[in-house]
Amino acid sequence: MGDPRGSGSPVTPLLVACALGIEQVALRSGRGAPGPVRVLRTGMGPRAAEAAVARLLGPGGVPDAAVIASGFCAGLAPGMHPGDLVVAEETRDVDGTTPCTGTGVLVAALTRALPGRSVHTGPLTGSDHVVRGPERAALRASGAIAVDMESAATLRTALCHGPRPVAAVRVVVDAPKHELVRIGTVRGGISAFRVLRAVLPAFYEWHRSLLLPRR
Repeated sequence: MGDPRGSGSPVTPLLVACALGIEQVALRSGRGAPGPVRVLRTGMGPRAAEAAVARLLGPGGVPDAAVIASGFCAGLAPGMHPGDLVVAEETRDVDGTTPCTGTGVLVAALTRALPGRSVHTGPLTGSDHVVRGPERAALRASGAIAVDMESAATLRTALCHGPRPVAAVRVVVDAPKHELVRIGTVRGGISAFRVLRAVLPAFYEWHRSLLLPRR
């Protein structure tokens, strides 16, 4: 039998991990992508993300999967708006730093998939709680451009289960001048939801470009 990669689809599956049900709905209900893609809802917080990703990458799961952490985030940089995209160059938290794979590929793919949307790149920092007010300013002073609770734990756990491509792509749901009280109840939440529905084809393009053999 020939190499199944000749069909143009990666053999290695793609795992997209998100925390919230609304994020999972957006990712599953958006425009589809060819190839083996699984959307995992981990639950909120770094410990929940660690546990869920470890289970799925363990025996009986998808141990070889490439992993993208996705969903919503809080933007930290001036000029960010709800619906902007954040592509992490690295994720950070109290347990260390994880470099991301193929950031440039993701930026290019997202720019094509969502023309007119701003795409920001830089460090994505993690927290174990919702960050507001002065704490956001402190995180921005550290160089981070956005914060969420699960990306750093997701990518670190994925690499603990073996080498693989990892990335984090988040949609800004609130920003310094657009603080959101509850997801989905104001314009910022709705805008972010619509953007998250459109990212999956870009994720597949990243996955395919990294895993297919070079010709």
